[in-house]
Amino acid sequence: MTRLDAVIARLKAQRSALDAAAQALAGTPGHILELGLGNGRTYDHLRYLFPDRDIYVFDREIASHPDCRPDPAFLFLGPMAETLIAAAGTLGANAALVHADIGYGDPAATIENVASLGPKFPALLRPGGVVLCDQSLDAVAALSAIALPADIAPGRYHAYRRD
Repeated sequence: MTRLDAVIARLKAQRSALDAAAQALAGTPGHILELGLGNGRTYDHLRYLFPDRDIYVFDREIASHPDCRPDPAFLFLGPMAETLIAAAGTLGANAALVHADIGYGDPAATIENVASLGPKFPALLRPGGVVLCDQSLDAVAALSAIALPADIAPGRYHAYRRD
């Protein structure tokens, strides 16, 4: 698979997972957390899917398109290992959805990042809340794997529910 094909497959899986989560969480209260603003494409899609919800964004710095930036009141800027802890104290365990794009091109750095951030997710999620992630979180206590839409290849994206 070419790198272009891999990006297209990842983005299609991401959109399919987000769309399914929006349907599944329609009756579940809670805010939305976007971990990794990047260019703002996913944040923009989350605004479309959840127009009446608060969406909090986490990233080291803002590099997104100007139209895809959250209001500063909904932005946690800095190292996620620190800002997730601060957010848990501020927001509590009230998120209906955590979308986490936390992988790097370097496999060792990805493993380290997942091990640092993954265990912090349950403190932000309400019971029954969902995590969608580009990386496996199978080792995170209090999260149980759930099925993804059938059009997503195994291992391409990951979904969990807080117990």
